[in-house]
Amino acid sequence: MITRFKSTIYKLSFTLFILGGMGIEQTLQACELCESQQPAMWRGITHGPGPDGNLDHIITWSAVVIVGITLFLSLKFLIKPKEDQAGHIKNIVINK
Repeated sequence: MITRFKSTIYKLSFTLFILGGMGIEQTLQACELCESQQPAMWRGITHGPGPDGNLDHIITWSAVVIVGITLFLSLKFLIKPKEDQAGHIKNIVINK
C-alpha cells in the first residue's frame, strides 16, 4: 500500500513538474514586435501575428479543447489506472 502511494506521489509530482516547465516556457516565447502585432487575447503567447479570422479562432479553440480533454484523461489514468480488474490486459497476460 505504501509503495503504491509513493508511486502515485512520484507520478503526480513529475506531471506537475512537466506542466510547470511548459507554463514557464509559454511566458517566454513572444518578443516585443510580435506582441504588438497580436490581438489582445493572444498577446505574449507565441511569435507571429496570431489568428486573423473566425476560422482561425475555431481551429485554435478546438485544439485547446482537445488538449484539455487529453490532459484530463491522461492525469486520470496516471493517478488511478484501475489495473486491478480481472479483464485488464496486464492481468490476462500475467495469468497465462
